[in-house]
Amino acid sequence: MSTNVDSRRTAIRRTAVSRPVALALSDGLLIPGRSFFDYGCGRGDDVQHLTALGFVANGWDPAHRPDGKRRPADIVNFGYVANVIEDPAERVEALKSAWALARLVLIVTARLEWAARNVNGKHYRDGLLTSRGTFQRFFTQDELRTWIDSTLGVQSVAAGPGVFYVFREESHAQSFVATRVRHGRSTLLRPKSSVAMYQANRDVLEPLREFMITRGRVPDQAELAHAEPILERFGSLTRAATIVRQAFGRETWEQSQRAARNDLLVYLALAAFGGRPTFSQLPSDLQSDITALWGSYDAACRAADDRLFELRNQSIIDGACRNSPVGKVTKEALYIHVTALPLISPLLRFYEGCGRALTGTVEGTTIVKLHRLEPKVAYLAYPTFDRDAHPALASSVRADLRCLRVTFSDYGRSTNPPILHRKETFVGPDYPGRERFARLTAQEERAGLFDGSTTIGTQNGWNEALRKRQLRIRGHRLTRSSLPLRTRKPTRTDAG
Repeated sequence: MSTNVDSRRTAIRRTAVSRPVALALSDGLLIPGRSFFDYGCGRGDDVQHLTALGFVANGWDPAHRPDGKRRPADIVNFGYVANVIEDPAERVEALKSAWALARLVLIVTARLEWAARNVNGKHYRDGLLTSRGTFQRFFTQDELRTWIDSTLGVQSVAAGPGVFYVFREESHAQSFVATRVRHGRSTLLRPKSSVAMYQANRDVLEPLREFMITRGRVPDQAELAHAEPILERFGSLTRAATIVRQAFGRETWEQSQRAARNDLLVYLALAAFGGRPTFSQLPSDLQSDITALWGSYDAACRAADDRLFELRNQSIIDGACRNSPVGKVTKEALYIHVTALPLISPLLRFYEGCGRALTGTVEGTTIVKLHRLEPKVAYLAYPTFDRDAHPALASSVRADLRCLRVTFSDYGRSTNPPILHRKETFVGPDYPGRERFARLTAQEERAGLFDGSTTIGTQNGWNEALRKRQLRIRGHRLTRSSLPLRTRKPTRTDAG
């Protein structure tokens, strides 16, 4: 390494697990019983936190833990290592070394280009030499993916902006991708209270019900962790499943199957972008899903390809956005709360899935913006959506599907950020607080706050509209302001 670079100063102290490790925990990859190794662990904070949680965790770092033994593990973390190595050849070797240790999954994380805005430094090799004497190489999302895939000869999966998973087995990768597009439907089916058999055995049948409404089929015995009590009481899963279906009725059961079929179409459509696997490469549970719900892999793939063909036509996307049963439609986009994504059409789910395939899961997303007139999907963060009547936009991550570019906008320090109105339009009919949102909107409409103004979309413009009408927002209620309306003093410009 160059003597100009002080690599020891790149490591930072963490009071909680790092972002890639937090993602691996929430995505169910890092679970009890799996070992963890942190390649380039810095000061070892992730190792310490995971050890405290009961994981078998070890790490190595050339600057801070040079004596640590590099050992194989189920999950290997290569977190923010690629961006601090200034020699491209050494960077490649480090990635290959980390991959050689991963038995199940390698997590690769690097800083993305938008982080460079906050770094003082000068150009050095293919990155920056910072004012602290450290090196930083910033990537675009697609550039990072391409570097990983070309170096390791695999197809990585975007876990989030700047975070990718590399699976050792193709079947594990496909299971993970399928899980991410499978929406829970626990509220979709409600049992008929008249079915005494179901009610009397609800505690035993609940795991079977959850599987059936999510997957749209009856599980094999090996797929259900709590199958034994069901078999003891009913003799077979088939008989128990009949009771579940009778309890919910034909219409709701068919609705669950349609939703599960759509989940599979979304998965197969997205799988096509990286080269769709053969049927034998799929995990056994996905093979069972496809056979039960589509009859054959060919039939399911043809249906997914038909949806992909529609996706190439932006006018079809536009029509689907305009006719969406949920979400707020504007001149340029359809805005949907993340909890309402299962309610949109399969075509729009494909559209959103393409954006997520590029960005990975964007933490903190509140609203998804599906552009109507150009192939773009944005993930918007409104941290105070439930609390504030008109929440402010904190950040936006946008996926441009035409040029495969991911961009970031930060509004956290803005003195005049964009805000939301008519919150009830973004959410589904069962969203908590929806009626409260709608009552406020009705009050604001009666007060004329939405009458033709083009400035109320930002915080300052909205405050001015309230001020002119001597109104204010308290919670989710519109009230009269007790403050007198101030009159602005005339200026020379006003006088002409």
